[in-house]
Amino acid sequence: MELWEENEQKKEYLKSYGRAKRREKRILDEIQRLRMDEMFPSVVSDDMPHGTKVSDLSDYIVRVETQIEKLKAERLEKIKIYQDIEDRIKAMDNDNEQEVLRLRYILNLSWEEVAVVMGITWRHTMRMHSRALKNLNMS
Repeated sequence: MELWEENEQKKEYLKSYGRAKRREKRILDEIQRLRMDEMFPSVVSDDMPHGTKVSDLSDYIVRVETQIEKLKAERLEKIKIYQDIEDRIKAMDNDNEQEVLRLRYILNLSWEEVAVVMGITWRHTMRMHSRALKNLNMS
């Protein structure tokens, strides 16, 4: 396999943690939306009689519980992904290469932020990232 392709696969693997965090956030946002919709339902003022909200409440509870179960599953998956990535990073020999991968893919910092935190130039950060990808063991 070509080095470029291998590095792209490694980047996608490392980005999987960020994707898991975003999925978790979407589920949390949906739970919050459901709660807000239940707390502040839209007001219907058509002077017509309306039935009880008991079935609406049970539907709401089912929807929230479904989202909570999804959230639990997503959090477990996120933890597994994190631990796998962290184990692979810890196995690397170079502390600076470990740090650049953690800052970029675990903490989701921009390249400029990574450079500032590490106290190096942006260009050096990119070179270090390239070396880190090369040295990241995927087997």
